[in-house]
Amino acid sequence: MTRTHTRSVRDQCSIAVESRIDCGRDRSLSRADCEGRGCCYVPLPQSGSRGPPWCFYPVHYPGYKMGPLLPTERGQRTTLTRSAPSYLPRDIPTLQLDVMAESLGRLHLTLKDPASQRYEVPFVTSQSRGHNDTQNPLYDVDFQPDPFGFIVRRKSNGRVLLNTTIGPLLFADQYLQLSTSMASSVISGLGEHYTPITLDLNWSSVSLWNRDMAPHRSANLYGSHPFFLVQEGDGQAHGVFLLNSNAMEVFMQPTPALTWVTVGGILDFYIFLGPSPQSVIQQYHEVIGYPMMPPYWSLGFHLCRWGYTSTNVTRTVVQLMRQAKIPLDVQWNDLDYADQRRVFTFDPQRFGDLPQMVEEFHQLGMKYVLILDPGISSTSPPGSYKPFDDGLKRGVFITNSTGQILIGKVWPGLTAFPDFTNPTTQDWWMDCIRAFHNKVPVDGLWIDMNEPSNFVQGSVDGCPDSDLEKPPYTPGVIGCQLNSGTVCMSAQQSLSNHYNLHNLYGLTEAIATHRALLKVKGTRPFVLSRSSFPGLGRFSAHWTGDVQSDWEQMRFSIPAVLLFGLYGIPFVGADVCGFGGDTTEELCVRWTQLGAFYPFMRNHNDKPNAPQEPYVFSQQAQDAMRTVTTLRYSLLPFLYTLLHHAHTSASTVARSLFLEFPTDPNCQSIDRQFLWGSSLLISPVLEQGALEVTAYLPPGTWYSLHNGRAYYSKGQYILFPAALDTINIQVREGSIIPQQVPALTTTASRRNPFTLIVALSAEDGAKGDLFWDDGESLDTFERGDYSYVLFFAEESYLVSKPVKLNGSLDRLVLGEVSVFGVQTRPTAVWANGQRVHDFSYSTDTKVLTVPGLDLPMAAMFTVQWS
Repeated sequence: MTRTHTRSVRDQCSIAVESRIDCGRDRSLSRADCEGRGCCYVPLPQSGSRGPPWCFYPVHYPGYKMGPLLPTERGQRTTLTRSAPSYLPRDIPTLQLDVMAESLGRLHLTLKDPASQRYEVPFVTSQSRGHNDTQNPLYDVDFQPDPFGFIVRRKSNGRVLLNTTIGPLLFADQYLQLSTSMASSVISGLGEHYTPITLDLNWSSVSLWNRDMAPHRSANLYGSHPFFLVQEGDGQAHGVFLLNSNAMEVFMQPTPALTWVTVGGILDFYIFLGPSPQSVIQQYHEVIGYPMMPPYWSLGFHLCRWGYTSTNVTRTVVQLMRQAKIPLDVQWNDLDYADQRRVFTFDPQRFGDLPQMVEEFHQLGMKYVLILDPGISSTSPPGSYKPFDDGLKRGVFITNSTGQILIGKVWPGLTAFPDFTNPTTQDWWMDCIRAFHNKVPVDGLWIDMNEPSNFVQGSVDGCPDSDLEKPPYTPGVIGCQLNSGTVCMSAQQSLSNHYNLHNLYGLTEAIATHRALLKVKGTRPFVLSRSSFPGLGRFSAHWTGDVQSDWEQMRFSIPAVLLFGLYGIPFVGADVCGFGGDTTEELCVRWTQLGAFYPFMRNHNDKPNAPQEPYVFSQQAQDAMRTVTTLRYSLLPFLYTLLHHAHTSASTVARSLFLEFPTDPNCQSIDRQFLWGSSLLISPVLEQGALEVTAYLPPGTWYSLHNGRAYYSKGQYILFPAALDTINIQVREGSIIPQQVPALTTTASRRNPFTLIVALSAEDGAKGDLFWDDGESLDTFERGDYSYVLFFAEESYLVSKPVKLNGSLDRLVLGEVSVFGVQTRPTAVWANGQRVHDFSYSTDTKVLTVPGLDLPMAAMFTVQWS
């Protein structure tokens, strides 16, 4: 070897350690194997299980060569060709690149094989929204033709957001890889995982493969969301979405950089330029669809347990909740209700009067939801279990590679799994739900075990020995095989094999269930799904699965809920007090305080555990739980309005601080606090024994929701007292919060008077809004069947401005106004020009309270003080 050639190799391999891109993702390589791939082999002293690779790609590693870009109807297209095969089996030598500028802030690039119809994700994108103006995009795109790569820059400042020239593009039948540098190390997304709000980039990885797995670290959980948001450090942000439903792993390194590896499909990238974090989320949701509008009753408190063994036990739970005067809107049953654990049945002895019980709950103004697993029992005698018999006739079940029904094992024993990508299955599912609903008028359905979960690996007959079951590369998933805990990858569905469709199973079931409830009930569906994928929020709520009853799991529920807001599923919560293991009184009180500010609030408990219904605890604990649940109920008009904005404009509900304060570096990674919308800051106690909490207040004036006391922050942490009966909630200056006098159900509270909290800014201004409809009819916003009222405060008066009225507010009144930050004691108050004599003012907290009002909400009103 000549000295010049040695220097050339050394130059090619002189890459900073933190910038090395691993050449051995697919398997461990010896020096000979590594160099046989044309890669650099430079060992390092290693500590721990993760760190820089020893085998890595040199500079300008050979790859695809790019042809000229030619115009198309949607953008530009070119061909990429390899001069020699890569080291991967079934390498694809020619690729088609499409570059589509879909809006000013959205760039879409796809890489696929033009010679064959590779699998592409169906029915996820919903691109009817957004702006089609592409004349002055926020980005520039440059291409490196050989070896191929692309660079995306922010046009306003030249910042490089993505640079894929740092490593090679690999594209084989079952292995697709693309690396990119990142503009910042502050990255959120790539769920579902048990993580803080920002990801660890120190040689870490996450696998995306839906799995029935209780939340814990370094595990692929119930959902897959191949989307991330990058905070660029100056208040600007961008996002990246890889629309691919195959198993994938994303490797991160400190450069900062990351590498996508997926085992099938195509590379279908959307890049969102923001420039604010909120606008990134809006641009992403324009692609996957805006969230559904939940029925109003579903915002109330839900109570469930696996272990309510009869209708009488379930009735007693409701009676004891009402005796304790703790609000409860929705009573649930887990699988206890089902005859031999078979869905669409109810046990004739223990739940023989289930229809009557549901009607009793309805008479109380309550709703009823039960569990519906996808596994259909396959062992009942012919003619005795219609869901299976009918499904068999109609060909609705997933089959194995030889065309026979694939049989797994779930709660009822041997089961078949419906194929929800088959239109016939969707009709059969609707028929099953309609027949059951005719007997038991449920108000919503809880679709669990829908990853799909399977208690045997693949099937009771095993799986064939094939590349689908054992691909050349398997991401780092729990169980080390893709069919671990689920069905065979070679199983056949209407659209493709399960290898391609697995991550979509829960989404397809949610779509079918939502559609069925829509037709059967004719009102707004309520569906709760465990498994998730982009687009689920259009059809379903979500909960974070089988969390343990411990302090760490409670604390990590906050980033979980916040991240699902980014993923387009704002109606989300964790099981209050925990699902697995015994809770404690203190933990359950603190979790109830936090859970009262999850958008979706449900207490759910596993069968072997100590009871955790609020009424089983001491009077002090019950009082604390009642107080915070009642506070939630008072705030439901505000929460409902936030969910309306999520549905119509993709704003977030439970909101990370960085979304609202993007230029404040202190907010970048805060995930022990969160906001409701832009106005309420929630700072829960998350440690055992704590009677105070340190909370960050962004710059400005913040008022205590409880008493209106003002805190003037320069952007600092403040220590707040937090006795066991207290959760600290601050109202942001300039906000007006609509509330309603609470009751034990939303049926009752929706008839009660409204109240307004007016939190004056330093300039004595504030604004807020209220969206109101009947709470359950379909498409009220789309049909214009709603009321919408704006509220404004300036100097010394408050005024409402009804923007749209449809009668839903006709019988409702404003009963009270509290104005925070009134610096001078008022001597007079007027409501609609009439003098009000019954008002109070606290010189200590600077709060003006005007009770006893009777102002119609369906008309403009004014409240003035001087």
